[in-house]
Amino acid sequence: MLSQVSANIVASSAAIVVAVVLLLPQAEAARAFFVFGDSLVDNGNNNYLLTTARADSPPYGIDYPTHRPTGRFSNGYNIPDLISQALGAESTLPYLSPELNGEKLLVGANFASAGIGILNDTGIQFANIIRIAQQLELFARYQQRLGALIGADQAEQRVNQALVLITLGGNDYVNNYFLTPLSARRLQYNIQDYSVFLISEYRKILLRLYELGARRVLVTGTGPIGCVPGELATRSRNGECAEEPQQAAAIFNPLLIQMIQGLNQDLGSNVFVAVNAMQMQYDFITSPRAFGFVTSKVACCGQGAFNGVGLCTAASNLCPDRNVYAFWDPFHPTERANKIIVQTIITGSDKYMTPMNLSTIMALDSKI
Repeated sequence: MLSQVSANIVASSAAIVVAVVLLLPQAEAARAFFVFGDSLVDNGNNNYLLTTARADSPPYGIDYPTHRPTGRFSNGYNIPDLISQALGAESTLPYLSPELNGEKLLVGANFASAGIGILNDTGIQFANIIRIAQQLELFARYQQRLGALIGADQAEQRVNQALVLITLGGNDYVNNYFLTPLSARRLQYNIQDYSVFLISEYRKILLRLYELGARRVLVTGTGPIGCVPGELATRSRNGECAEEPQQAAAIFNPLLIQMIQGLNQDLGSNVFVAVNAMQMQYDFITSPRAFGFVTSKVACCGQGAFNGVGLCTAASNLCPDRNVYAFWDPFHPTERANKIIVQTIITGSDKYMTPMNLSTIMALDSKI
């Protein structure tokens, strides 16, 4: 019975990807794609760094085409991969990959690094990671390399016409504010004031992206961080979403949308698009069976309560069917959950995407 359900789920997931590709203008296949942020979107940059924030060992990548770990914090594809597929393009390479040269530069680049946040003091326990200011510096360096390949004017045009994804915020709570009961940021701010501070710093990052030429930027906030297996294992009462992290996410995401609306108004253009990752994930967390999952509380890979304690390793518990789990490890969605998120990014209503979804962006930009 379960195997038949899994077969139906795999078939429906494939149909989602095919349908989404057909929705987007095929001319967009040539559009460059740039990615910034944390482990939710890291394609393997941390593989090249001396840090503990890595996903370069089994069973990570078990469902990737090579069935080997790639540095993605997933059993298979992550969100940037699936957006690239929907655009009809190949996945962006990590900026630190030695393969990123020549024609590969035209595809774009992934600058994301697991463990980072909006703030520089987020993720200090991971030591050598590419903080967001450094990611933006690498973006400027990338543009110089692209200019040397196709000329400065063509490089500038390619960056202006590119799609950009930036994912920040979750680590600023999980790996900073809530990291210890008496963290420095907890002593400095209450949750409301800390969230306002984060949004003010995020705004500066987005403005810097704009200065560097980004003109179409998908901006995600935090997911429902109190509901992930890692938080359920350490903070939950009776398996309910952890109260304080959920409170933080409920404050942060509306502030992010409000900030983006104001920033677009100041710029006189809908440069930035708010992606309500909190609502997207909360849908399948609260009603997992409606989305074909058997659980949204227990991670596929892990140990302890909810498989949410420690790291996902070769010694961890591992579920046999990743398609029926919403979470791959204590903090990251499965490939199938990522497909649901990306489908919503592309076709979702203003409940999820403000001021428009990705299919609308592509239709508008194809006329320019």
